[in-house]
Amino acid sequence: MSREIKVVPLSAAAFAPFGDVLDASGTPDKMINAGLCGRHHDRAALDFGPDGRAGISIFNAEPRSLPYELTLLERHPEGSQAFLPMTENPFLVIVAPDENGTPGRPRAFMTAPHQGINFHRGVWHGVLTPLSAPGLFTVVDRIGKTANLEEVSLAPSYVVVP
Repeated sequence: MSREIKVVPLSAAAFAPFGDVLDASGTPDKMINAGLCGRHHDRAALDFGPDGRAGISIFNAEPRSLPYELTLLERHPEGSQAFLPMTENPFLVIVAPDENGTPGRPRAFMTAPHQGINFHRGVWHGVLTPLSAPGLFTVVDRIGKTANLEEVSLAPSYVVVP
């Protein structure tokens, strides 16, 4: 038996308990490059812990479709993780509150074109879920010597619907 989750549009307010929405909304904080470039400054709370450093990787994820069966959640207890799409295609973002060390009821968001996200340290989330090819993303996350991944299989699964 599966449980259903309805996808809602991604907004900064709804996503705030889990992380940061990365986009160029609003007025730039300042103009740079002789007035030819608007800088939207310091949009994410990046956190790599005391023994980590920032790393930039490129992910190429297989596209999925809705309805989507959610069977796994993960979190990174030692650092934040930002996903910046390299295309204008929206993608699915799934998060869950922490309930005494285990994930609570997940929520599903759909990004708008040109939006990325940053998961705060320790936030339960689904795997990278593009809905169109190519699934290319720049990922900024923690590089370090210790493990930074916890996974939980979900039984019964959830079904994410439009």
